[in-house]
This record gives sequence, structure tokens and C-alpha cells, in this order.
Amino acid sequence: MDELFDTAEKKVLVEMVKLAQKHGMKGTKGDWKEFLNLQDKKLGACLSDPTRRSNHVLAAFLKTFAKEDDLKFFAKMMQCHVKRDMVEQFTKNSADDEIPEQRLVRLTLEHPQYPLDYSFPSNDEEWVVTKLSRKSKVMSSNVMLAVDCEMVLCEDGTEALVRVCVVDRNLQVKLDELVNPNKAVVDYRTDITGVSATDLEGVSCSLADVQKSMKKLLSNETILVGHSLNNDLQALKLDHARVIDTSLIFKYSDGRITRKPSLNNLCKSVLGYEVRRKGAPHNCLDDACAAMKLVLAKIELGVDNAIPLVPEDVPESEMAKLLLHRIPNNVPTEELHKVLPGDFTIELKSSKKVQGGKYSAFAIFKNPKEAHRAYETVTGSQEKDSMGRPQKLVKLKLTTGLIASLYVRKMAHDDSLSQISSKKRALQAEETSGASKKLKTDEKIEEDTSKQCCDHLEEIGRLKQELSKREMADSNHRCDHSKEMERLKEELSKRDFQITTLDKMIAGLKKRLKARHGKHV
Repeated sequence: MDELFDTAEKKVLVEMVKLAQKHGMKGTKGDWKEFLNLQDKKLGACLSDPTRRSNHVLAAFLKTFAKEDDLKFFAKMMQCHVKRDMVEQFTKNSADDEIPEQRLVRLTLEHPQYPLDYSFPSNDEEWVVTKLSRKSKVMSSNVMLAVDCEMVLCEDGTEALVRVCVVDRNLQVKLDELVNPNKAVVDYRTDITGVSATDLEGVSCSLADVQKSMKKLLSNETILVGHSLNNDLQALKLDHARVIDTSLIFKYSDGRITRKPSLNNLCKSVLGYEVRRKGAPHNCLDDACAAMKLVLAKIELGVDNAIPLVPEDVPESEMAKLLLHRIPNNVPTEELHKVLPGDFTIELKSSKKVQGGKYSAFAIFKNPKEAHRAYETVTGSQEKDSMGRPQKLVKLKLTTGLIASLYVRKMAHDDSLSQISSKKRALQAEETSGASKKLKTDEKIEEDTSKQCCDHLEEIGRLKQELSKREMADSNHRCDHSKEMERLKEELSKRDFQITTLDKMIAGLKKRLKARHGKHV
């Protein structure tokens, strides 16, 4: 390794030193700052920025590491940079005509999380490494395959592959196999994997069989696609250079580069649907197809165009929890109540026999506010996990007197609690607004009804007055008619009397005339 450190580029040395700082790694002369205080009597740790130190000083610090695990870590880092350099070299030679698929490969390899996630122990037995050809035509190939795997937890603390699915660019299934883990399983995680012990009965396909199938499918120029693809490659024990990781090529608008979006949220934001319902187990084939669809959508919408992502919804019940993780196996669960203040219950996340001799558990509080208060109260070094969620590295003194280190992490980002409070306030405001609107509506209806009643009463009063006038007019009219009738009757009576008188006078005159006429004859 010493020779590799001496010949490595400065950017590689700087990145390794920074990662050693981040992980709290110490060599035979302490950590980075302690080393500087010993190495440089003049400036010491005052000039601790690795980018401002010479290659000689950076390499000298890295050479102080002698533990096998530390050396393996640095070897993986060097391996990642070899992959990056090869891709960068091809990109420089063909930058003008770089195809979208290759651009996404480069975005994946250039992501700060890539060296951490894709540093595989590919020199170990059982691992398969696909060699990247140096022919320029490799980078112009747009052949893509998407893969997704399901893993179970085994007795020896490792994870084993139990199902693998591969689809091509047209979503045609190229591989869909159940795999025999060939070791004792303690947790099938059926609620997540969808695979049970019954499903694996009689299955003879092994990891080696799957690796052979993958080698046939993959060629030098094939691009392997997946969501958090590093986990699938780890399960397959397969190291492939040309990859597109959908968890690294999409990012949230808040700019936190370590915050990885979930596959479900990406599908909801980019494709317009969720790949699975809440609480439903994974479907290996659906997840592989979803990863391929996301890459194709990214290419169609423009590789360099930002796609706004829908904020992840965190249920209030989840916000009432804190995750205790990387707990040493020698720490009894009863001791975890000493870590946090307040009233809470402990629930194991999974079996305590996990890789690295660590386990995880949930501290479940009555509500999100109590969980938040407990987190703020606990003393520890403030950090963030790979998804940008707040966590603290805390020290726990056991009853045996030993000191154990573990992490306490929130279930979501700091803004999620305020979002829940905002939603509650919005709901309360909406309910208040609704009640206020209903009250105003009722008042308006009452006012309108009252006005209408007044209008009706006024109308009725007006009509009554008009009716009274008409009745009075009719009464007066009837009186006038009666008087006229009486007058006419009197006049008729007078006329009748006059006619009768005239008739009598005529009759009397006729008698007289007749009498006179008789005398003359």
C-alpha cells in the first residue's frame, strides 16, 4: 500500500484523508490532527485542510495505518478511483458526443457517495469482477439492464440473496430466479422481501449459478441500472464498473446531496405513481422495472434538467420514534433506557445477530413532540446519516462499568415535525375557517331570510292597503249605483204617474169629443 500512496494523485489522497477524518479513523500516530501536531511542529493542526497539505504529508499520514480493515478500506478507495479515472478518460476523449446513458454513468461515479457505497471487497473469494474494456466504443453503447435483489438475514450475521430479477430497456424479463441461500436463515423479512421459507423449498439455484447468468447477460459495454444498486451488487457479489444508480442521479431541491430519495417517492414524483402501496412487501420485478423506467424518463426529460421531487411523507406514528442503531451486541436492551430521557418503550428492529456485531432498536414515544424533546436533550456528537437525517453519536455507561457507543437518529429531517405541526395547524385553521364560514353562511341565510320576511310583510301590508282602498272604492261605487238606481226609480215612478195622468186626460178628452160629436149628428 505504501507504494500506492506514494504514486497516487493528490485528489485521491485528499479524499482518503477526509474519509478517515469523517469515520474517526486513527493510525499509529493518532487521527489526522494528532498526526499533524506530531509531524509539523510549526503549524500543527492549525493547517488541517487536507487540500492545503502536500502529497508527502498526506501519504505519510495514510502510511500510519496498519490494521487490516483500514488497509482494505483504503484499497477499496483506490479501486473506486481507478474506475472513475477510466470513465473520465473516455469522457474527455468523447465529451462532445457523450450519449445520455454515459452521462448518467458519469453522474453516478462522480457522486460523493459513490466511493463509500461502491467500495466492494472484490478481491475476496466468491466475488466476480467484470473488466472494463479500454476500447472507446464501450462508452458509446446504450445497452442497459436493470436489476433488483431480495435478501434475508442469516444466522452468521450476513445477508444472503434469495431472489434476483433483471429486465432490459424494453422491460422484458431476462432473469427471474429464487435463490437458495445455502445457510441457516433467522429472518426471511417476508413483510419486506415477499419471500418465505415455503417459497424456497426445493429451490436449487445458488449464488454461483446466478453469477454465471449475470456474466452471460453482462458484457463490457452493458450499463447496469438499479436503485441503491450497491446493495444489489453486494448481494450478488458482483463488481461492475458501468452503473447508473437512481438514488444518486436524482436529488431533492434542498440540495442535500447525501439525502437519497426512496424508490417509491421517485416513482411518485417522476412517473406519477407509487411502485407499491404503503406497508406492502417489495416486488423484485416491479422494482427492477421501476428503476429502468426512471432512467428512461430522466433521458427523455433531459439528463441535466432538474426534476422536482415530491417531499417524502412521514407518518406521525413514525415521527414518534427514535432509531437507536449500531448498538454493540454486548449491550442488553434493558440498558437502552439509560440512553434517552422520558417515557418510551423499546422495540427491536430486527434480530440482534447482524453484520458487524451490531443491532438496532426503536425508542417509541407517545407523540412526535416527546421524541423530539428527548432527542434534543440527549448529549452526543451531532451528525447526519447518508440521507441527511439528524443523528447523534452518544456514549452509554453500562452497569458493568464499560462504555458503549451507539447512534440515536430521528426518523425524518428536522423540517418534518414542523410539517406535521403545519398540517395540523392548517387542518385546524381549515376546520375553524369551515366553522366560521358555516357561521357566516348561517348568519347570511338568517339575514337574508329576515330581509325576505320583512319584504314579504311589507308586501302583505301594501297589498292589504290596496285591497282596503279597492274595497272602499267598490263600496263607494256601490253607494253611487244605489243612489242612481233610487233616482231613476223615482224618475220612472214620476214618468209612470205622468203617463197615467196623460192617459186619463186623453180618455176624458175622447169622451168629451164623442159626446160633442153625438150632439151634432
